[in-house]
Amino acid sequence: MEDVISYINEHKETYIEELKNFLRIPSISTLPESKGDIRKAAEFVANKLNTAGMSRVEIFETEGHPLVYGEWLGAPGKPTVLIYGHYDVQPVDPIELWDSPPFEPEIRGTKIYARGATDDKGQMLVHIKSVEAFLKTTGSIPLNVKFIIEGEEEVGSESLETFIKNNVDLLKCDTVLISDTSLYAEGIPTLTFGLRGLQYMEVEVVGPNRDLHSGTFGGAIANPINVLAGIISKLHDKNGKITIPGFYNNVPNITKKEKENYKLLKFSEKRYAKELGVTEVYGEKGYSTVERTWARPSLDCNGIYGGFIGKGAKTVLPSKATAKISMRLVPGQEPKKISKLFINYIKKLAPKSVKVTISDLHGGYPAIVPMDAPAVQAAARAMEKAFGKKTVFIREGGSIPIVATFAKKLKVPPVLMGLGLNSENLHSPNEHFDLRHFQLGILSSAYFLKEFSL
Repeated sequence: MEDVISYINEHKETYIEELKNFLRIPSISTLPESKGDIRKAAEFVANKLNTAGMSRVEIFETEGHPLVYGEWLGAPGKPTVLIYGHYDVQPVDPIELWDSPPFEPEIRGTKIYARGATDDKGQMLVHIKSVEAFLKTTGSIPLNVKFIIEGEEEVGSESLETFIKNNVDLLKCDTVLISDTSLYAEGIPTLTFGLRGLQYMEVEVVGPNRDLHSGTFGGAIANPINVLAGIISKLHDKNGKITIPGFYNNVPNITKKEKENYKLLKFSEKRYAKELGVTEVYGEKGYSTVERTWARPSLDCNGIYGGFIGKGAKTVLPSKATAKISMRLVPGQEPKKISKLFINYIKKLAPKSVKVTISDLHGGYPAIVPMDAPAVQAAARAMEKAFGKKTVFIREGGSIPIVATFAKKLKVPPVLMGLGLNSENLHSPNEHFDLRHFQLGILSSAYFLKEFSL
């Protein structure tokens, strides 16, 4: 391992330049006009896999965006690791809140700022670089490696879902290594053993057949914005509990062992509130902030619009109003069942004076990984060697629906080796990634390939 580690440390600046080139590609998967850049990003990844020394690299076309596959199977009898990541990124809006152009990477101190820096280009690239370090120094890897890198993670991974179902033999492995989660805190090696699922809905309320004068018609016709606001206000009770009938069916209690693990993390709710600029935390009564965000389901309105939203005043009674609502789910909750419960409840809350349309936009299952799985324990040892500190285990409130698909279809435990930080503005203006964690990530990945091969 000495030659591999030396190679990684010697090429630190080269890796940063490669990351910059990757971040310059505006591969926004949700925008049709970015199709060319999506292709360019896929080709960038394929090129890096070829340069690293993969024996096979292929770009698979799909109904959506391309998938990049790579493999090196030169270690017969040894385990196989499938490394997953994504090259697509979120939109950059609102652009005026960025301190530097989102696709012109800028380094400030130890951090690199650009869209996709931490989610997921920086985190994904570490694994290509660790594999390259082995092949450039020793000519081999201690085990077998496969890569599957997609371009639709930010829009639901539909093409990858289909690809996995149709290519189980191609993707056969002993574990899936994923870096698209977070460190618990700066410099603390972290493995995530649980992710919440997701169910995303849209509610449209339609009243009159056109916008009306609020003076002439106000008080006589139901205002869709008022109705929608009233519906949303009824989705939680005074204790922060979600009021949808049947919503909590099959939600498991938090175990004693898990509660003890959370206490070891010494989470500060006061510091958490201060960092977010709020006076106090809020949520379901009877649970800590960590428990609420990691192990309990939640419901949030992600956007609401309708009527006049420009500067100044316009006395209008709008024809319609729309809200987007997401629900984060925990093991025991089925996304489609939750969708039906939501639809039935919204219909029950809606008055007859308006027409309500409810759309199921997309969803994903939650995931739990056994902490004692051999691959997970190998990852814990690997991160400890790279960071020089004991690895901690956490759950996360976010969702990576494809993780549950990997576990179910390939029947292997995923390893969630987080390298970013929740404070790095993923999905927001001024997204960034700490380059110290980028380098430690490459070392962690290299150590993992060795540890899991033993």
